[in-house]
Amino acid sequence: MFTKGYWKKRSLRVSDDQRTKAAELTLRESLYPIFLVTILFFLWGFSYGLLDTLNKHFQNTLGIDKARSSGLQAAYFGAYPLASLGHAAWILRHFGYRAVFIWGLFLYGVGALLAIPAVIHHSFGGFCVCIFIIGNGLGSLETAANPYITVCGPPRFSEIRINLSQAFNGIGTVVAPVLGSYVFFAFDDERALQNVQWVYLAIACFVFTLAFVFYMSDIPEITDADMAFQAEETHAGNDDKPLRKQYRLFHAAFAQFCYTGSQVAIASYFINYVTETRSNTDSALGSKFLAGAQASFALGRFAGVAIMHFIMPRKVFLVFLTLCVIFIAPSITQRENIGMSMLYVTLFFESICFPTIVALGMRGLGRHTKRGSGFIVGGVFGGAIVPPLTGAAADAHGTALAMVVPLCFFVAAWTYPVAVNFWPWYRDTADAFTTTEIGLRGHTVDEETASGGNGDGLKEKEIENPELISKQTA
Repeated sequence: MFTKGYWKKRSLRVSDDQRTKAAELTLRESLYPIFLVTILFFLWGFSYGLLDTLNKHFQNTLGIDKARSSGLQAAYFGAYPLASLGHAAWILRHFGYRAVFIWGLFLYGVGALLAIPAVIHHSFGGFCVCIFIIGNGLGSLETAANPYITVCGPPRFSEIRINLSQAFNGIGTVVAPVLGSYVFFAFDDERALQNVQWVYLAIACFVFTLAFVFYMSDIPEITDADMAFQAEETHAGNDDKPLRKQYRLFHAAFAQFCYTGSQVAIASYFINYVTETRSNTDSALGSKFLAGAQASFALGRFAGVAIMHFIMPRKVFLVFLTLCVIFIAPSITQRENIGMSMLYVTLFFESICFPTIVALGMRGLGRHTKRGSGFIVGGVFGGAIVPPLTGAAADAHGTALAMVVPLCFFVAAWTYPVAVNFWPWYRDTADAFTTTEIGLRGHTVDEETASGGNGDGLKEKEIENPELISKQTA
């Protein structure tokens, strides 16, 4: 079993200038890798939801104000650009997606283990450092996982695919606040901090195990040559232009920055919002309400996926982000259940925005896909900027009025779906991928070349399978 050929197959280095079968993966071929990577989406959804709960928990136990508690979000999301434009991007370009998955899980596990002594010594600054390491791990995972899900399978289903996988991210964000309400807020402060330690130990054990699973798994690697082929086949590519002239990409990254900042700010101060604006609501009950709001978010993702089967994803995206703007506004002035319900509805419509920006922003990048995805994921840095601004406004004027801050950033992000729907240069590129038959009509690369054999060049031989095509089209 453990022969030289076996270990060669486990190699993490991939040649980016060689086309493989991955450019034309069918639905059936993409199921296992999508399943495996979707586990990662649950992981960082859980970590993100846990962070929102810890935000309020540390306000209570360490006596820090809202602005300082946002240091958790600043450390977590501030690590994303360092990963997506730095170390993870370098590993992705020089090795491949599987190498980045393993690297990200390793950093996640190390950060979780280091969090334990930080909690023991009641060190908020030390815990922020650990969260920064975890953020680097999760930023690495997002740098690889989002583009991987987008391109792993027929291109016409990329928005549906990434939203479905991201729906499990939403499930993770539901589980974490529920856990927090029973593990952090239902005990005295000392016991609650001990529980935090056990949670992070369990996380470390799980992610190290998952890293080993990724190392042992055979998942297809997707190269720059594969992406250039897709862009050429759909006639939507701009990869002949240098990266600095991929203006649609940078608009998508800007939209991601603004949108993510708003989303994180709302979730970070949700518990503060309901405890201040709703009668008889303590932190434990507020954490349960947050779990309900995150459930609304997860439900919105599943609903968005269903709608995208019938309506073009760019149109669904425009409607959902527009409704985010409309429903966040009343939460500024309304109180009690009405104000809270406005946030529930806002989270429902937030659901598809992040993954859809990723999918649309990567359209037509071709050989720039790996580097370009790093810029879009780097836009998550907004989660380190907007929450502190919101926290400062909340300390000065109350959490309800502070919702003006995420509202403004929602409006800025809204410029992207408007451009994608009404500017032909954006719209035509997006639509080219929704009509392509790539992944539905068999492969044009022979098995030997696709598996990294010694074949002489690419054999452009169509491998037809009418029975499979008819099933997938149906």
